[in-house]
Amino acid sequence: MNIVVLAGGISTERDVSLSSGKMIYRAVKKNGHKVILLDVFLGYKGTDIDTVFDKEEDWESLVAGVKEQGIQETNPDLEQIKALRPDWRTNFFGPNVIAICQKADVVFMALHGENGENGKIQAYFDLMGITYTGTDYVSSAICMDKGLTKDMFIRYGIPTPKGIRLKKGEADAKSVPYPCIVKASCGGSSVGVSIARNDAEYEEAKKVAFTYDKEAIIEQYIEGREFSVGVLDGKALPIIEIAPLVGFYDYKNKYQAGSAVETCPAEISPEKTAEMQHYAEEAFRVLRLKNYARMDFMMSKAGEIYCLEANTLPGMTPTSLLPQEAAVIGLNYEALCEKLIEISIRDCEK
Repeated sequence: MNIVVLAGGISTERDVSLSSGKMIYRAVKKNGHKVILLDVFLGYKGTDIDTVFDKEEDWESLVAGVKEQGIQETNPDLEQIKALRPDWRTNFFGPNVIAICQKADVVFMALHGENGENGKIQAYFDLMGITYTGTDYVSSAICMDKGLTKDMFIRYGIPTPKGIRLKKGEADAKSVPYPCIVKASCGGSSVGVSIARNDAEYEEAKKVAFTYDKEAIIEQYIEGREFSVGVLDGKALPIIEIAPLVGFYDYKNKYQAGSAVETCPAEISPEKTAEMQHYAEEAFRVLRLKNYARMDFMMSKAGEIYCLEANTLPGMTPTSLLPQEAAVIGLNYEALCEKLIEISIRDCEK
């Protein structure tokens, strides 16, 4: 098949996306497909669009920011990337992106953050008749908004931490006791997430969250163990436990190798395993997700399970959780990529 691996963009998770895209590109190419690694924002300036899949091109070298040293500890400088495309305000897609994607049998979405997970690109692809991996535009938009996701969890009985939404400039009654979690409503990779234990930390946490979004989520802090559960084709994968060596599972601890201890399958009782996997599958269903996703959980010291959020395009980097979970059931990285392509095409043809 002709496959485009779409990565990059101008979200705070650009580096994560490029790391995922690089690995997916190599895996899909190893599986025998004709593959193009394309930056959704910077595009491709060549004129050979009709024969682009037949080129022996080093596509990794054409994607700005793909570096062997991997993801850095801090967010990328997005202003530098935007400066490469002065016209970006009037056309998000880079040169020839849509034309090349239309020539592909499927676009493997390696995008993360606002660019790829808010549903806008999926909606555009639907209009243009482009087949892509992952869920559709409606469920993407729901899951990108953490407040809306929380509303859905509450409506359908999926346990989630108590919390409120707070818009920038809105009066704050501070109804959630300390310690509390403050996070941007629309974001990923724990960018814009803080723990506040007093008034000073709370005010600073709100400033950080509002840097990334006009709305913040303030929710109870659950002290305990952190887990994640991938859902593939509606079925929960083995649970993985994440134990950061320092602090909580923030951007640095997610993507810097050796920053966290990850155990899969998680060492919890069969009863708690079944309960958490059940809630992961229920979250997948009520959020009307398709193909695959990953749900994040906390378990309190008393053993209470809380679903935090859904990730519609889980990371596929060297330290990502979904590939580790899939490996436990016998799907190595290449096989996982092939499975995601297979079920995405199948669902598109329904």
